[in-house]
Amino acid sequence: MEKQNEKQNDLLKNFDRLHTTELGIERIGRNLSLNGTEVLEWCRERIKSPDAVFTRIGKNWYVREGGFCITVNAGSYTIITAHREKETKPKTSVTAYDILSNYYGDYDEDGRLRSQHGMVEYLTTMRYIEKYLQPGMRIIEIGAGTGRYSHTLAGMGYRVDAVELVEHNIEVFRQHITEGEPVTITQGNAMNLKDFESGSYDMTLLLGPMYHLFNEQDQKQALAEALRVTKVGGIVYVAYCNNDATVIQFAFQKGMIRDAHYKELIDRDTFKCTSNPEDLFQLYRKEDIDRLMEGFPIERLHYLGTDMATNFIRESVDTMDDELFDLYLRYHFSICERADMVGATHHILDVFRKLK
Repeated sequence: MEKQNEKQNDLLKNFDRLHTTELGIERIGRNLSLNGTEVLEWCRERIKSPDAVFTRIGKNWYVREGGFCITVNAGSYTIITAHREKETKPKTSVTAYDILSNYYGDYDEDGRLRSQHGMVEYLTTMRYIEKYLQPGMRIIEIGAGTGRYSHTLAGMGYRVDAVELVEHNIEVFRQHITEGEPVTITQGNAMNLKDFESGSYDMTLLLGPMYHLFNEQDQKQALAEALRVTKVGGIVYVAYCNNDATVIQFAFQKGMIRDAHYKELIDRDTFKCTSNPEDLFQLYRKEDIDRLMEGFPIERLHYLGTDMATNFIRESVDTMDDELFDLYLRYHFSICERADMVGATHHILDVFRKLK
C-alpha cells in the first residue's frame, strides 16, 4: 500500500487523462444522485481538492475527500466508481472488504458466466454437480455471488440456501428471485456459518470464497465450515484459482511480470505467486490444495479444470458457431480431468465426499 507520498503525484500529474466510461457514469450517477453530465467534473474537483487523501492499493487509487471515496484505475486513469462512505468506517483506510466490494460492485460476474467462454466454466461445474444430484436434496451455496448456480438449482426444484458476503452481489441475487422459487439468501462469511446447523445439507458449493482468502488458517476454516454444515456422505465442491495459468497469461502474455508491484509477488525460481487482499485473488497449485485437505475426513471424487485452455483462446471461443462450440465442449470435457493437463486451467474444481 502506498500512502501520501511522492507517488500520489503520478495520479495528479496525469490529471488531464482522468476519464470514465458510460458504465462508470451510470454507476456513479446512481450512487450519488448526479446527472450524467456532472459525474466527471464532480470527481475531478474532489481529486484535486487539497483535502483529498490518496491510497494506492494494487491496480487502483482510492481518493477520499469530504466523506466520499473515488476509485481510479492506476494504469488507464479510468474513474471506476465513487460512493459515499458510511460514517462508521474509517475515512483514511481501506479494508479487505472494501477492496472486494469495490471489485464486485464494478464487475459483471453474472455476465461473465453467460458469455460463451464463461459458459465453459459454468457448464463444466454444472455437469459435475448433476452427477450427484438426487431428488429432495438440500443444497447450500457459500459465496453465491449473484446467484448463477443457486438460481439454476432452485429452478430445477432443489431447496437452496445461499450465503454471500458482498452487499452488491446480494442485491443482484435478490433481483433474480422469482415468485415461489425455493431459494434464500443470507449475508455471511464463509469462515463463520453460525446461522447454519451442522450436518444440514446434502450438497455444499464453495465456489468463490477460496479465491479471496489469503492465509492457510482462513482457508482451512472455510473448508471446515463447509464440511461442518454438510451431512455425512454429502458432496462438497470447492473452486480455486490456478497459479500457473495466471503466470502464463497475466505475468507473461500481458507483461505484468515487469510491473514493480507484481515483480515482488512472483518467485523468480519457482514462479509461485504470493497474493494479498489488495491483489484480490489467491492462487493455488495442486500441492497447496492437497496440503489444505490433509486431516479432513473426505474422499476425493474429482479434481478438474473447469475452463482449461478456454481463457487463453477466449476470443476464438466467443466467435464459435453452435456446431463448433459443441465440438469444443466435447473436447474440453474429454480432457478436464486429465492429470497431465489440469495445470493449464484458470479455475480448478475439487469435488469430494464427507466421510464422517
